[in-house]
This record gives sequence, structure tokens and C-alpha cells, in this order.
Amino acid sequence: MNYKKYLAKGYLWFLLAVLYTPIIIIAIFSFTETKVLGNWTGFSLKLYTNLFEGRMSDSLISAIQNTVVIAIIASVLATILGSIAAIGIYNLRSRQRHAVTFLNNIPLINPDIITGISLFLLFVALGVSQGYTTVILAHVTFCTPYVVLSVMPRLMGMNPNVYEAALDLGATPFQALRKVIMPEIKPGIISGFILSFTLSIDDFAVSLFTKGNIGLETLSTFIYSDARKGGLTPELRPLSTIIFVTVLVLLIIINRRQAKASNV
Repeated sequence: MNYKKYLAKGYLWFLLAVLYTPIIIIAIFSFTETKVLGNWTGFSLKLYTNLFEGRMSDSLISAIQNTVVIAIIASVLATILGSIAAIGIYNLRSRQRHAVTFLNNIPLINPDIITGISLFLLFVALGVSQGYTTVILAHVTFCTPYVVLSVMPRLMGMNPNVYEAALDLGATPFQALRKVIMPEIKPGIISGFILSFTLSIDDFAVSLFTKGNIGLETLSTFIYSDARKGGLTPELRPLSTIIFVTVLVLLIIINRRQAKASNV
């Protein structure tokens, strides 16, 4: 039995090494000025200085701005729609709730490339001009199910009699929603927003298929285009490091919130 335990631990460490070694290498070489990854020319913060002072190509700055703006707008809209949808699903009958929850979970396991192609064909069929609007709509589409998934456990763990008691005491349905339900599901809403923001920033396939040909670039599509030209802009190394650390912190926050929610 011990050898199985050691094999499992060895496989885990091997998997972690394969996944995180490239990220560690990028983080290390973000502290040197070399343009060629693997050629250490001495410790330097010049790339970080260029990044924060905006001394980069206009296309990279535009891609960063587009990524942040799209992520914020899509996350806010997905959080609102997902929270409303979760409350609606919660109030369905048991069989209907299971059916709608099943439909909501399908996009979660659907490959991104399938989602991107499907939305691309939908926008073409509807005659919608592709650009900022279609990218935001696409991000809202694939982020909303994750918000529902974050909010539903909070609703399922809530005492349904509390809402009915608030109505019996004279509160209007809106007041009961704002004073009773919203405080209960607030942690789930925050977790859903953070998760949506992370997924939107990280997305590549859906953005690639829905951004159109107007020159709109997000960070992921810019990196793809830059790599196809035969190299990567050096400032992408510190930027990738910062994004990784930010996403890691957000995931830690999400996990802690979910752990607290499960212990309540």
C-alpha cells in the first residue's frame, strides 16, 4: 500500500512541475532585459518599469486596456444575470430545477473552441457586426453559468422560512429580497464576480472567434499574434507574471470564501 502512496505523491509533484515550471521560468526572466528567453543578462527591473510607465508598443497597451474593460463589463453583467437566474432556478419545482441546472452546467464542460465557433455562427446568422459588443456578449454568455454555480449553493443552504417570515411581517417581496436573500447570497455573488473576471481575462478561443476583423485585440489574442510573428514582446514576461499572481490571489480568495460558506 505504501508504494501506491508514493506513486501518487510522485505523480502529483511531476504534474505540478510540468504545469508550473514554464510559469516560474517566465517569472525569473521577467527580471532581466534580454529579449531572448533563456539568456540571462543580469538582474533588472527595466521591463517592469517599461510596463508601469507605459513605454510599450501602442498595440500592447491597447490590448491590455481592451482586456480589462471587457473583463469588467462582462463580469458585472454576468454577475447580475447569473444572480437573477440562480434565484429564479431556486424558486422552480424540484424536477424543473434539476433540468435547468443540468442545462446550466453544459456550458461549463463545453470546450471553449466549440463555444467560440457556436457564438461566431450565431452572430453571423443574426447579422451582428463583430467587435467590442460581440466579445462582451460572448464573455457574458460563458461567464454567467459560473455565477449561477457560485450563487446556487448559498441559496440551497438558506432557510426558506426566513423569506416567508419576512413577508408575513409586512415586508414587500423586493424588501424581503434585499434584506433577507441578498445578504445570504452575497458571498456567492462576490465569488461569481471574481471567477467571471478571471475567466474573462484568461479567455482566448471565444475572443478569437468573436472579435471580428476590425483590429480589436485582447491580451490573449495579441500574444497569439505576436508569437506567430516569431517572438514575444519582452514586456509580456512581467505582465504574465503579474497576471498569474493576480489570478492566484483571486483563486485563493474564492477557495477561502467557498470553504467558509461550506462551514456555515
